[in-house]
Amino acid sequence: MRIEQVEFKLKDGRSALLRSPGNEDIQGMLDYLYVSSGETEFILRYPEECEKYTPEGEKELFDRMNASDNEAMIVCIVDGKVAGNCEIVWKKGMKTKHRAFVAIALLKEYWNQGIGTRMFEEMIRIAESNHDIIQMELDFVEGNSRARALYEKMGFRITGVKPDAIRLKDGTLLNEYSMVRKMK
Repeated sequence: MRIEQVEFKLKDGRSALLRSPGNEDIQGMLDYLYVSSGETEFILRYPEECEKYTPEGEKELFDRMNASDNEAMIVCIVDGKVAGNCEIVWKKGMKTKHRAFVAIALLKEYWNQGIGTRMFEEMIRIAESNHDIIQMELDFVEGNSRARALYEKMGFRITGVKPDAIRLKDGTLLNEYSMVRKMK
């Protein structure tokens, strides 16, 4: 699904753009995936796992998501650079089409600029435009208090825990928490 382009100001005064990804974003997305995965333990990949991402694969992903009627990807562009992205996906099955799963990530240099809030507002708008969706769902890793605060601000509440769901390189085990936001 393609979304309408949204321009807004960051807290530091710079302009940012939310839009569906295009071919011009392929290299920027590959760079973003690699850098973001090394900035925090809360993203579910390490930089060396980004080897599987290719320009051809990203093009295929962008094309599929932009043409889809049950998923959308949004990229945030700041100063010509991919600063972050988010996705919303919902099932088509009769028993699960009321649930939309969302995910979001940002490069560290863009934290605390209002991008996460704006991306969530757009994902909520998409979910609200589909009369079948009655709840949005997401997961976050134990210790990610910044993400949890954003999610709670956007109306999500913890509904469950997956014990020891994440295993870091040093062997540390972290829980993964599930959250749900009921639609109005």
